[in-house]
Amino acid sequence: MPERTVTIASAHGLHARPASLFVQAVTASGLPVELTKGEKTLNAASILGVISLGIEHGDQITLRADGDNADATLDSLVELLTTDFDA
Repeated sequence: MPERTVTIASAHGLHARPASLFVQAVTASGLPVELTKGEKTLNAASILGVISLGIEHGDQITLRADGDNADATLDSLVELLTTDFDA
């Protein structure tokens, strides 16, 4: 299962707006994507789950995806997470 580790760029972390954009992109991919922060792993398509992790600017998270185009999906999610939506 391909994975990527990414550092969060948004100045205020994954609060409601960037978390929503991220979850929408995960859902649109049609692939199961896992998000890990520290020792917690969850379904990246869950907005409540993503927000509950309290992901802040500069935090590192790991994404894993399974299925066709998993690498391309992860690359596009990384690009999204390395964008500062608070700028």
